[in-house]
Amino acid sequence: MTAALALGDDALVLSHRLGEWAGHAPVLEEEVALANIALDLLGQARTLLSLVGDEDELAYLREERAFRNVQLVEQPNGDFAHTMARQLYFSVYQHLLYGQLAAADGRLAPLAAKAVKEVAYHRDHAEQWTLRLGDGTEESHARMQRGLDALWRFTDELFEPVEGLPVDWPALRDGWLAQVTDIVERATLTLPGGPGGGAWTAGAGRQGIHTEPFGRMLAEMQHLHRSHPGATW
Repeated sequence: MTAALALGDDALVLSHRLGEWAGHAPVLEEEVALANIALDLLGQARTLLSLVGDEDELAYLREERAFRNVQLVEQPNGDFAHTMARQLYFSVYQHLLYGQLAAADGRLAPLAAKAVKEVAYHRDHAEQWTLRLGDGTEESHARMQRGLDALWRFTDELFEPVEGLPVDWPALRDGWLAQVTDIVERATLTLPGGPGGGAWTAGAGRQGIHTEPFGRMLAEMQHLHRSHPGATW
């Protein structure tokens, strides 16, 4: 597994999940916001996957076990609060990750330097919605808390070292936990298990083992390309 493949798959899969909100977002402004975030992630995925091979073949012709994305990004959207919980967990991680990579002298530094600016917006968007929903109505508070609780078990995998990435993983985890805790507490919510968060469960997406919803998502994403092999516009 190359580092570019792992990060590219993260971005590709989350881009597709966010794209599923097209026509279903709660307000028109969110149609635009989520589409823009999805396009940012798709651009990152194209750049990263092109470092590995043919981006179209990697996206549309690989089998499920060949994908190396973390399990968090493949989780279904659920309601809007559930999507925002997933986005909060991942965008805080990705912002810190790209910050480290941009400062390192490595192959991915130029990409990270550009992407970190995009992801800063993703993080802010997720933070603002977490605050708005958590400190909103009784119903929005309950939905946001359910989203945080349901997705927490997928977060540990974010901090499993990826070969080839010059990252201080313990510092990344500590920074992520501090930032997420701050946002969650300001939103009058709680991390699962109380202060500091509950127990984590390691996933195996980096090893090609995925959750049940991923297979269905992948079939939908790859359907057109596989139905018309070699077709061009």
